Amino acid sequence: ELVRSGGGDTDAWLARAGLSPSSLDETAVGFSLAGFQTFVLEAVRLSQEPALGLLLGSRLLGNTHGVLSYAALNSGSLRQVLGLFEQFLALRTTLVAVSQEAHGETLRVVFRETVPLGDIRRVALETVVLALRNILDFITLGANPIRRTGFDLPDPGERDAALARELFRGEVIYGQAWTGFEMPLGLLDQPLKMADPAAYRDAARICGAELEAMRRQVSMAARVRRVLLEDRNGFPSLPVVARLFHMTTRTLHRRLVAEGTSFAKILDEVRHRLAVEHLRAG
Repeated sequence: ELVRSGGGDTDAWLARAGLSPSSLDETAVGFSLAGFQTFVLEAVRLSQEPALGLLLGSRLLGNTHGVLSYAALNSGSLRQVLGLFEQFLALRTTLVAVSQEAHGETLRVVFRETVPLGDIRRVALETVVLALRNILDFITLGANPIRRTGFDLPDPGERDAALARELFRGEVIYGQAWTGFEMPLGLLDQPLKMADPAAYRDAARICGAELEAMRRQVSMAARVRRVLLEDRNGFPSLPVVARLFHMTTRTLHRRLVAEGTSFAKILDEVRHRLAVEHLRAG
């Protein structure tokens, strides 16, 4: 809809990606990372909208994320909601992961790339951060617990920065060494008005089942890469990673070789990606 409203030929755009309007009704549409990057960049070009990520994120309201939205709506506190984001965000996107950092009296919710986003970093990060901000707005009935939003992105200029401030309903700063949002720690355990413990447990159980089903379809290399990226205390060894997947080191090695890679190669890729991120962040 955003591409069409910008005057783009959506049928031709979809066809170049091997899609059709009718195929969008299917439960899953598969892309390689390179194919998805091309698809998104073409959308930006056709829509003539550099702030496409913000506009897309604004359309992804708090009730548009299926069972994850339902679980968040029935959560007892913001702490529980943020735990859902950390555990189950992959149900909505595998491009980024979420973690939490305490800074004095402030909690920072940080979004990190799990794959090299390249030229679609701005679109992807602005979309995902705004979409999750909308969930928080949805479950707090518009109370907006977020005090500040930051992006590890260049300043987009006053026109787009003003749009970001309006959509996030608060301070938005670019050129940071982190991407995410901040809120007071004191708000985390305040009860939410729409909490329903039984409904939350059911929804969380369904989220867990969907995530497990999805992981069974993901390559072993991708699963290992995600484990290495998510560990904040150093890289786990091959035996530890194998144990996490309930298999022997020999079995894990054999699975990775069958996919044309190895644990050492994946570790090198992860180290390279993190080094590039640290250099970019200064």
